[in-house]
Amino acid sequence: MEVPLNPLGREEIHRLESILLFATLFRPEVIELIKDPAERLTWVDSLAVAAGAIAREKAGMTVGEIAEELGRTEATIRKHLKGETKAGQLVRETYELIKQGKLDELVKNVEVLSKGGQLVAMEEYEKLRKEKEELEERIRTLEEENHELKAKLENVRKVLGDALERIKEIEKLL
Repeated sequence: MEVPLNPLGREEIHRLESILLFATLFRPEVIELIKDPAERLTWVDSLAVAAGAIAREKAGMTVGEIAEELGRTEATIRKHLKGETKAGQLVRETYELIKQGKLDELVKNVEVLSKGGQLVAMEEYEKLRKEKEELEERIRTLEEENHELKAKLENVRKVLGDALERIKEIEKLL
């Protein structure tokens, strides 16, 4: 799914906001910053506000509209949008990295997570899907071979049964 870099409507704004937040959170330097439990909630909140502000800015909303919608002051929103806060800088960088296509794999995984799925590398998923298809085909082939072997075995039993009958008849004649 494509990232709505200039969102139109609430759904696209929320999708860009989520992608910006999660893609920023999963960047290695941000993971380092939020390792301290005392700082974690503050960081997550600041990143969420910055992601919300930038997503809405890209949708063409004014600073006042963004502040009202996010429940923050216009000064706070301006600081995030201008990159005067560390959270604003990080989310803005993430936006630029997404725009340049440098976070495509991460964005795909964020999309999977946002739909309730599990984080799986796409290459690994494709490899496993192909392996599953090959195994299913092998099972079908083995089932067909098994059916053919059962038919042959039944034929051998019949021939053997007939041979035993003849042996008994020959023994009677002898």
